[in-house]
Amino acid sequence: MYDVEVDLDPAFTVGTVDDRLFGTFVEHMGRCVYGGIFEPDHPTADEHGFRQDVADLVRELGVTTVRYPGGNFVSGYRWEDGVGPVDARPRRLDLAWRSIEPNTVGVDEFCRWARGLGIDPIMAVNLGTRGVRSAVDLLEYCNYAPGTTALADQRVAHGHKDPHAIGTWCLGNEMDGPWQMGHKTAEEYGRLAAETARAMRRADPGVELVVCGSSNGNMPTFGTWERIVLENTYDLVDHVSLHEYYQPVDGDMDSFLTSSEAMRRAIGAVTATADHVAAVKRSRKRMTISFDEWNVWYQSRFPGEAGLDVREGGPLIEDTYSVTDAVVVGDLLMALLDNCDRVAIACQAQLANVIAPIRTEPGGPAWRQSTFHPFALTSRHARGTVLRTEQRGPQLSTGEHGDVPATRVTAVHDPETDELVVLAVNRDRDTPARLSVPLRAFGHGPAPMRLVDHLAITDDDPSATNTPDRPDRVVPRPVTGTDLTDGRLTATLSPESWNIIRLGRTSGA
Repeated sequence: MYDVEVDLDPAFTVGTVDDRLFGTFVEHMGRCVYGGIFEPDHPTADEHGFRQDVADLVRELGVTTVRYPGGNFVSGYRWEDGVGPVDARPRRLDLAWRSIEPNTVGVDEFCRWARGLGIDPIMAVNLGTRGVRSAVDLLEYCNYAPGTTALADQRVAHGHKDPHAIGTWCLGNEMDGPWQMGHKTAEEYGRLAAETARAMRRADPGVELVVCGSSNGNMPTFGTWERIVLENTYDLVDHVSLHEYYQPVDGDMDSFLTSSEAMRRAIGAVTATADHVAAVKRSRKRMTISFDEWNVWYQSRFPGEAGLDVREGGPLIEDTYSVTDAVVVGDLLMALLDNCDRVAIACQAQLANVIAPIRTEPGGPAWRQSTFHPFALTSRHARGTVLRTEQRGPQLSTGEHGDVPATRVTAVHDPETDELVVLAVNRDRDTPARLSVPLRAFGHGPAPMRLVDHLAITDDDPSATNTPDRPDRVVPRPVTGTDLTDGRLTATLSPESWNIIRLGRTSGA
């Protein structure tokens, strides 16, 4: 066993957690929409065709915002195809995923579903094969009041009197990627994004806009792309996007378990580039990140879009997640929280079936993947102010990231309730950690600080997964022996484990 000590003080903070850090992503891809959230013939389907067993899991997951309708899909999408009478909507070829899109679910259906679950939609516009006019038309269709314009009245005629009131909009998707329909250079995209942003702000000055950053940190244009795009758009947008996916490479599990180090570096690189542009422009504005695609994705198992046959939907990249994957996802969530001063929005990709925390069977059950649990627990409890942590403990040697902390600890304090949540990950596969956190700085309050609970995701078999037959094989389990005595929290962190420790002023906090 090795020792880790962490210093905390409620006076030393990183920033306030934006609720939108707990976002997700729904793309017209594989079985995310059709057969995922939407299945009219399912026994639990509501009058609009949406599965209520899935909706219940979405509520439990704690999703706050959801990005739609893509993803690569949006760069060939005509939003007008997905509104109006369903039986009159055209079937289209989606070039992104080489599938037939029936357009049964479109903007109106999606917004009704999201709002019904208390989720704020984030809408992406097509800047690949379309441009300024279609983006402004969609904004007008969604946000204008009845009687103001023809497009607003068209929405009313389609049965949606109240505006969808979408506040956040993405200016395209991964436009740096050669795989993208309508791929552009940074100069081409920067100019188009600026013109689109200017027009959308003219139509609705209150919207928040996300400009496309790099699709991943390994792109040859990473950094240069952000600089050029932000030089064109800095004063017109609110956030720059960042996308990253993680998987084991060549069996290097130590590097995989420490994937959050790559996420932290990527966030630092993009914010540094944005701050450089701000300095050159003499701007006091502080650009934030929309990390609107992130997850564990075993891309090595995916043959690529070109290898797909044109088909009518069906499964696509439905990864089954293990205990190890859940530990990595929990650690990635901690990295987002630790950078909440610069990351305003984050969307785990995707919500159902497609590299998702929720899986379904046609006509059958829906169940929680292992990765469901760290997201749900973090979303439910890690609200408030993220504290700075000073950590002392051993390093773990990795092939990809070098020497990094064997344990990471994130702390979130709710100043209103004085509750404290400690998230801790032990990335060492063999050795438990003895965690010690002095809490003397939290000693002043209406009652003594007490331990509420300690849950962990860990298992003797880190490859264990959840299945329809065993949907609760991997769940958070109570940890015994955790103690809070004389103002010091002590706990044992099992090897390869993700932990959440809650403390409050009363035993029932």
